[in-house]
Amino acid sequence: MELRHLRYFIAVVEEGGLTAAAERRLHTSQPSLSRQIRDLEYEVGAPLLTRTTHGVELTPAGRAFLDHARLAVAQASTAVEAARRAARPEKPAFRMGFLIGEEVDWLAKVTRALGEDLSSLELRVSSGYSPQLAEEVEQGKLDVAIIRREPRPELAYRLLGREPIVVVLPSDHVLAQHSEIDVIDLKAEPFIGFSEVPHILRDIVDGYLERRGAPMTPAQVIDNFAVGISHVASTRGFALLPAYAANYLPWSVVSRPLKGEAPTIDLVLGYHRANRSPVLRALLERLNEIVGIAENTGGLLRTADMAARRHMG
Repeated sequence: MELRHLRYFIAVVEEGGLTAAAERRLHTSQPSLSRQIRDLEYEVGAPLLTRTTHGVELTPAGRAFLDHARLAVAQASTAVEAARRAARPEKPAFRMGFLIGEEVDWLAKVTRALGEDLSSLELRVSSGYSPQLAEEVEQGKLDVAIIRREPRPELAYRLLGREPIVVVLPSDHVLAQHSEIDVIDLKAEPFIGFSEVPHILRDIVDGYLERRGAPMTPAQVIDNFAVGISHVASTRGFALLPAYAANYLPWSVVSRPLKGEAPTIDLVLGYHRANRSPVLRALLERLNEIVGIAENTGGLLRTADMAARRHMG
């Protein structure tokens, strides 16, 4: 009995017939597969399948044999994978997290600056909400993350830049023709605010509205900018979002700078104070270079005017 016999038997059972298994799974001829199944039944000493007009059915012996066959095939695959891992030990990993959407601007810049430091490593990248990523850095699941400045004493932060908050509203809104918008002019419009998840952004926006004398009760609350953009398009409300969200706007939605001094939100590089990774050390040493790349390519340190020029029709 060979391992291939077990794989053929499992394929026939899962596909429900010899012809289907031969054509879809095994890429062999039906007569050849029939011979393989007969050889297997000869080795077992009992019929495993009953041929019917609708395909095949397991005999009692076949039902008893199936679970053990699957286990044997799984164990063989596990053994092969273990041998391959032993022959090619897994590279150590450097794990980076990005606030959703920020990887578009920052991943290439970081990898370019690190260069040879990453050649012997596996770079693992994930994205998510800022509080979630900060927790993963604190727990050692990530080496570093580009996030907001979350209140976690075990983490250290390096400032990457400050993004202005801009107005996001429907492209056919009467105020969309303006080069900048006074938020007071939007007091009668449905305001899309923030949940507890993006709490730093929520506090900045709410504080700004208070200072402008235009506190607003949200008609909708959102967890992230992508949902906010969708709500603007569907409800014809408006949102106050970081300028980088302008990169993801559909044709039906535009961003405009706020009139006067716009609030800003920090984007930072967060890492655990106890992390002694040499790659992290290299990243911190080259951070000025990385931020310089971002400035020169229109990355993080955008101004409200840049956002406006990009989306003025």
